[in-house]
Amino acid sequence: MSLLTPDSGLLFWMVIVFGIVFVILAKYGFPVIVRMVDERKEYIDKSLQAARQANEQLVGVKAESEAILAKAREEQARILNEALATRERIVKEARTQAQVEGQKLLDEAKKQIQTEKDSAISDIRRQVAVLSVDIAEKILRKNLDNEKEQMAMIDRLLDEITVSKN
Repeated sequence: MSLLTPDSGLLFWMVIVFGIVFVILAKYGFPVIVRMVDERKEYIDKSLQAARQANEQLVGVKAESEAILAKAREEQARILNEALATRERIVKEARTQAQVEGQKLLDEAKKQIQTEKDSAISDIRRQVAVLSVDIAEKILRKNLDNEKEQMAMIDRLLDEITVSKN
């Protein structure tokens, strides 16, 4: 017997054992293996389908997120515009109010100045009147030293009073 060429008996028994193993494997092993391969194929197909759906959902979510971002940007722009308009309105109102307050303070200052001016003029007139009366008194005393001059002055004053009443 040579090592490289088998005997015909050995070859016969090897074919018989191979056939028995093949029949057992074909009846019990191959269906399990084929079922497992089919299950694996179905699992892979389902995974691919789920991946496609996830990809489609991702595209949808991406489009939706872009739409949301665009809407958020529009909202942000609107809010900023409103804030700018509000700021401008507040600044304008503050300026107007400041002008009104400034005008009111200016008017009050003018009134106070006019009041003080009138008071000062009145005080000066009173002082001038007092000084005039004092001067007139001194002049009259000097001019009316004698009784004749006093009587002439009284007559003249009475005539002026009667003329002014008529």
